[in-house]
Amino acid sequence: MIDGYVRAVEAVLFAADEPLGIEAIRGHAGDGDVRAALATLADHYAGRGIELVRRGDRWHFQTAADLAHLLRRDREEPRKLSRAGVETLAIIAYHEPVTRAEIEAIRGVQISKGTVDVLMEAGWVRPAGRREVPGRPLTYATTPQFLAHFGLASRRDLPGIDDLRAAGLLDPVDLAFENAEVANPDEDA
Repeated sequence: MIDGYVRAVEAVLFAADEPLGIEAIRGHAGDGDVRAALATLADHYAGRGIELVRRGDRWHFQTAADLAHLLRRDREEPRKLSRAGVETLAIIAYHEPVTRAEIEAIRGVQISKGTVDVLMEAGWVRPAGRREVPGRPLTYATTPQFLAHFGLASRRDLPGIDDLRAAGLLDPVDLAFENAEVANPDEDA
């Protein structure tokens, strides 16, 4: 039977982000015989899938060395979205369904094929059909994964211009340009 102090030390080590020393454990678990608690836990976990391990003067739980191969997984490294990717995603979200030509007209520059591909690989953008105009260009729209990733219930939850301005997310050049237009609305008059 494991006593309450040993359970407290176990909980502290289990929740720790990094190996802890005796004093750090005592700081969380309270006064008690930390070394005796560690010895009890080491005996309790010996031969199990999880082991209590000492690294220098610090202690932590880890997967048993002979079972580590079971937990290896291919991890995808998160990629940072380029500025072009962010702008393209925003245009698609606010104007969907939208064609590549419309995205380029709004951005003022051509977008590379890779930009839309990256957004599609992320699961945030999908083909949404074809526009009924000459050439029948493909249109793009956001996906439910886009909404889930950004914590939105629907596209109506996207921030508006006032929200973006209040958050300080508008480009200072755009704000200065807008203020100049407001200050001189009818300069020609």
